[in-house]
Amino acid sequence: MPYTAAKDRYTKIPYKRCGKSGIKLPIISLGLWHNFGDVDVYENSRKMLLTAFDNGITHFDLANNYGPSPGSAEETFGKVMEKDLKPYRDHLIISSKAGYWMWDGPYGEWGSRKYLISSCDQSLKRMGLDYVDIFYHHRPDYETPLEESMMALDQIVRSGKALYAGISNYPADRTAEAAKIMRELGTPLLIHQPKYSMFERWIEPELISTLASVGMGAIVFSPLAQGLLTDKYIDGIPDNSRAAKSSGFLQVDEITEERINKVKALKEIAAERGQSIAQLAISWVLRHDEVTSALIGASKVEHVLELIRVQDKLEFTEDELIKIDEILK
Repeated sequence: MPYTAAKDRYTKIPYKRCGKSGIKLPIISLGLWHNFGDVDVYENSRKMLLTAFDNGITHFDLANNYGPSPGSAEETFGKVMEKDLKPYRDHLIISSKAGYWMWDGPYGEWGSRKYLISSCDQSLKRMGLDYVDIFYHHRPDYETPLEESMMALDQIVRSGKALYAGISNYPADRTAEAAKIMRELGTPLLIHQPKYSMFERWIEPELISTLASVGMGAIVFSPLAQGLLTDKYIDGIPDNSRAAKSSGFLQVDEITEERINKVKALKEIAAERGQSIAQLAISWVLRHDEVTSALIGASKVEHVLELIRVQDKLEFTEDELIKIDEILK
């Protein structure tokens, strides 16, 4: 049967303005970093995407090298776009990025104009799109002049291949400099995508204050610390988990007794709030005005549905925040 989106989808989740722009994003966005590659089950990937959209998640985040294999997540998304989501293109915010390795040779990574524009063209072809809504430089490149990378983003937007430009993994000083260059070019940066969770708090307070001063929003990735901030690892490492895979970004040596004890203490606070640990962790990163959206990963539909319910308990008391800080020290 042809897919028809749920009519009540825009009542399911709040939307938040992204910095000083006209764009609002759902407070939960779906990332395709894992579980959407050509090694994964297509129907499961499709079901997660459609379930997310039926529940008001309008933003899907990709990058040129997501998979595995590199590029295959964009191909999977392109198939779902063509089969199911094409009538809803104007309802979607679709993003992609370039900066990490994608192909061999001197032009296959980092931040040159050559690489960024070629990567954008390749991403559009894989997804079957005329444009993406946001195109990011995925990581800072200190060997390429920042002006060159920003001029490439400006050209991508001006050519109609993207509507907005963003940066990811940039420190505060580089962010301020990039924002200044882009303002002068006439294409202000919309958004920053940093890694942020209870276990990785580097954006506090310098980057957050920088984003506020330049008018950019933030969408934070790995808010669950690759699954550590869930129930998954409390009783050991499951065979089907990320940590059990040799190629995963979460390594066994990161699952320390100290961290598991912190997760158990956080679980008690979550229970008092009527939340799971994962819901608590998402609510916590969203407490900043500058954080527009939390970028979640999922391996099954149930994960998407659980994290959408975070909206039921977004506020924290001062006492709760103090207890959480004491646990995380």
